[in-house]
Amino acid sequence: MSVTDVVRPVQPISFDQQFTGEVPKYVRSDCKNNYKPKLSIERGYDPIKAENAIEQFRNAVKDFDLKDSSDEYLVKWLIAQDFDVARAEKMLRQSLEWRRINGADGILDSYTPSEVFKQYFSMGHVGLDKFGCPVFVCALGKMDLKGLLSSMTKKEYYNFLTWMTETFVAVITQENNRTGYRTKKQTFIIDLDQFSMRHLVSKPVGSFMNAGAAIITIIQTYLVNYPDQFRRVFIINAPAMFPWLFGFIKPLLAQNDVPKIKIFGSNKKEWMSALLEEIESDQFPSYYGGSMTDPGGDPKCPSKLNLGGEVPRSFYLRKNPPVAKDNMETLSISAGVGGKKKLECNVDVIQSTIRWEFMTEGGDISYRVYTKNNKNNSDDLVPHCRVDSHLVMEEGQISCDQPGKYVFEFDNSYSYLRKKKLRYHIVVEQPENSQ
Repeated sequence: MSVTDVVRPVQPISFDQQFTGEVPKYVRSDCKNNYKPKLSIERGYDPIKAENAIEQFRNAVKDFDLKDSSDEYLVKWLIAQDFDVARAEKMLRQSLEWRRINGADGILDSYTPSEVFKQYFSMGHVGLDKFGCPVFVCALGKMDLKGLLSSMTKKEYYNFLTWMTETFVAVITQENNRTGYRTKKQTFIIDLDQFSMRHLVSKPVGSFMNAGAAIITIIQTYLVNYPDQFRRVFIINAPAMFPWLFGFIKPLLAQNDVPKIKIFGSNKKEWMSALLEEIESDQFPSYYGGSMTDPGGDPKCPSKLNLGGEVPRSFYLRKNPPVAKDNMETLSISAGVGGKKKLECNVDVIQSTIRWEFMTEGGDISYRVYTKNNKNNSDDLVPHCRVDSHLVMEEGQISCDQPGKYVFEFDNSYSYLRKKKLRYHIVVEQPENSQ
């Protein structure tokens, strides 16, 4: 999904009033789905304290390369850290590093989810709530987490996670441009119907994590990199075991986030009433108590979201291991201490491109790509990462801003018993206009 941000004039935030309740609801202006909301920004803190903290925070992060330096953006990090400027600065700094490592700024253009995600990962944008915030639905209980984890590598999991969270932001921006609203928040409906312990403990053979860890990682990534972004979370059809599970999630939440979460059991009348109190009926599927249907009348609205389902084994990676190509060279890498190998590439022309692909036999491998600077220090171009190259071919490329020596380091020292056989092809391509 590619989104072009539209720059629009923004009035500065005024901290001369404190809001402790919900923001006013928007008013629909016509029947053509054009919204003209008139909203105030929700406050739940001392405005004078906030104003002073924002100024301190702005000075503390003035050396950061921020895409958004508005008060609305900065205050989100302060809220997450109870207006402790030092902690907020640390949190933002770590998030910017996460964005750099995961390529978050360009992920919507550089990455496309695989078919298994498109068909079996349940998450969809269905409409807006009564406060102008985009509504997303996730049928977590109906998802085959074991099947999904069997069908992806660790790298693809994190790529998808980054893509999904950036998509949330992109949808908010799109809806703001369409409606004229300035929200930076969203609403979730999480359906736990059919959720059980198998969703938490199941782990495919050879997988990089179990299903429970995958769920926690999604939540943690969202909370630490997109603070104060959800307005409401409706958890419906929660099983009897959910209070135990929520005990693991609650410590991850900022103090002001906990009251935003509403939890309901299987009493459909109860949670439908709560949904309709905050979301107009035509803004979410009939399947969940709204009035929205697909053009063909389907109450589940499959054009807007899927409800998960069992992942066919044809998607499983172990059913389709990579095959070495004829142009690949072979390198054996021992286990334990000494289990590192380096390959060097000499680049003579700036703006050359190094492309690579490799696979391993015997298990995964860790690798990084770096170059030496003038002070003989290494600059990481691809930071250390373990990849499931025994399950899928690892591919990549970098553009070389300067001539010199570029080094690929393959590391198997973490494996005490299993040596690896690396099959690789690395090529340096000079720019077309070079002599």
